[in-house]
Amino acid sequence: MEAFFVLLAIPLLGGPFLWFLGDRENAPEVNAGFSLATFAASAWLTAVVISGGPVTAWEEQFFVDALNVFLVALTAFVGFTTALFSRPYMRIEREKGKMTGPRLRLYHSMYQAFMFTMLLALTTNNMGILWVAMEAATLATVLLVSVYRTAASLEAAWKYFILCGVGIAQALFGTILLYFAAERVLGAEGNALLWTHLNLVKADLEPAIMSLAFVFLLVGYGTKIGLVPLHNWLPDAHAEGPTPISAVLSGLLLNVALYSVIRCKVLADGALESRFAGNMMMGFGLLSVVVAAFFLSRQRDVKRMFAYSSIEHMGLVTFAFGMGGPIANFAGLLHMTVHSLVKSAIFFAVGHAAQKAGTQVMEDIRGLMKVSPTVGWGLMIGTLAILGMPPFGVFASEFLILTTAMREHPWATPFLLLALGVAFAAVFSRVQPMVFGDTHMLPLAHQPALVPVFVHLGLGLMLGLYIPPYLAAWYAEAARLLG
Repeated sequence: MEAFFVLLAIPLLGGPFLWFLGDRENAPEVNAGFSLATFAASAWLTAVVISGGPVTAWEEQFFVDALNVFLVALTAFVGFTTALFSRPYMRIEREKGKMTGPRLRLYHSMYQAFMFTMLLALTTNNMGILWVAMEAATLATVLLVSVYRTAASLEAAWKYFILCGVGIAQALFGTILLYFAAERVLGAEGNALLWTHLNLVKADLEPAIMSLAFVFLLVGYGTKIGLVPLHNWLPDAHAEGPTPISAVLSGLLLNVALYSVIRCKVLADGALESRFAGNMMMGFGLLSVVVAAFFLSRQRDVKRMFAYSSIEHMGLVTFAFGMGGPIANFAGLLHMTVHSLVKSAIFFAVGHAAQKAGTQVMEDIRGLMKVSPTVGWGLMIGTLAILGMPPFGVFASEFLILTTAMREHPWATPFLLLALGVAFAAVFSRVQPMVFGDTHMLPLAHQPALVPVFVHLGLGLMLGLYIPPYLAAWYAEAARLLG
């Protein structure tokens, strides 16, 4: 119980603290300090779960098992490394006049609020609180996306707010239907929305109501995941918001939204005893992979391009969880992990590259290897990793997903292979001249924060070559929980 309290209390207190002090010279370090403390608390909670099994707290309102505890640790870790990256990044933005004192206060306080809402969504056992946390995460990120106060950033924030607001309303209706189905079995004593109670009686839930509830929940939370055709907010939010926010949106928020869906899928599978939920996830996932791959070749903004890459990868993970089974679920969890690590590293490198060039237009970013070899290598290695080149972890997870699809759903394999090939050609052909072309760019005024880039890429490489036994057991147990 103490671990739960500390984990949630640190970012909850960090938000108002940085609202008052977030414009000071040392505010980036304070933000990183709060994020480090949150990561330490997540490690404590992880140790508790590994040693003692699933834990609950506060009258079962909070629950952590093998499925969500690794996502808690991953969220806290990427949140900490992103806070480290944003230290020099935000100082350069302030010197360029894009960030003022009030905007920095808003940025730092909402960053901690955003971390709190994601951790709340991951640890809550109450499906109603899960919905509240996802809505709060939407409000926090709207403010973060619009922090520059340009016409483009305000438009992107409004599009994000409207589309995700409509989506989250669908999720609310799905949650109400879920409660309606559960109340008939569990009664109205207040535990009809607790996932652990629902999981025990899922076979007794009304199938007709559960199928309708899952449709609304998938559409609602699928909007947050960025599944096609619910994806239109995501490229704009990535392109117009600060690069650290692009990193946590792609690396963390999409995972949390997908986690919400797979928790609901477990209940739907038990109630329906059919592949209805899995088939819906496979359909949305495959459509997202194919559409995003072809949109990649049309992008001129580097952050928009990697935003579409995130849509492609989340579609692939959704497809994997839709297939189900131990191998596909294991591959989906592994892909969530390596995508978070590698994609956030790419956005770190892209952020520094865009600051060097003064633009996010790819045709104007050239010769990074000559100006800053570390940034150039970080971007190139990250690109090869996210495109599925061996021996990175993305290759391992994609290989498992593809081989499972070949065995169980061979009709989908040509679409997946075509999309992955198109994505590789589109992204690599754009990134290669950015790294190795001629340049007229000037060095940055501050030393870029490149340690997070190579730490993330190193972890992504390790997960492709060797998964530590305790981590493999972790993934296997989580995959078993998903059915």
